[in-house]
Amino acid sequence: MNMQLIQNVGKKFIKKMPDLKPGVTIRVHQKIKEGEKERIQVFEGLVIAIGAGNGPSKTFTVRKVVEGIGVEKVFPLYSPNIAKIQVKKESSVRRSKLYFMRKRSGKSARLREKHLTEEKEAAVQEPVMEEAPVAPEVAPAETAASVPAAAEETTAPAPETAAPAAEAPANEAKA
Repeated sequence: MNMQLIQNVGKKFIKKMPDLKPGVTIRVHQKIKEGEKERIQVFEGLVIAIGAGNGPSKTFTVRKVVEGIGVEKVFPLYSPNIAKIQVKKESSVRRSKLYFMRKRSGKSARLREKHLTEEKEAAVQEPVMEEAPVAPEVAPAETAASVPAAAEETTAPAPETAAPAAEAPANEAKA
């Protein structure tokens, strides 16, 4: 009974987060309150561990090196103080906890970057539109008349754009 109550209360705090795994470099935008003022502080580093727990009690540990000193922060995943999490790059790792990174520095602290597939790269570069653009409604009689005109318009400009491109190398050869 008590576990069900805890789970029901915890569902209110769960929000959509990016897929976090060990080996991912992220930027965590954290809300900081100083007196009455509130600001956002960014902490960028490598996710070295995803803590045990499920739902609102799940945590993740982020590590970065500042002026030769390693700094780690443990964040609750669904904390209301986390404004945003951005994934910067992904690395391929074979461990669930990257605590060995604490002993490494310099070139030995590098991880092999994961090669993104073309689909993932396209998704990262261009945001996906949720709704397809709606075409204006046209009566069936107008459609038959407008299709040939549209086809003529698309074929006519193509030779004009191709002609200057063909002339450009000829001008360079004369000079």
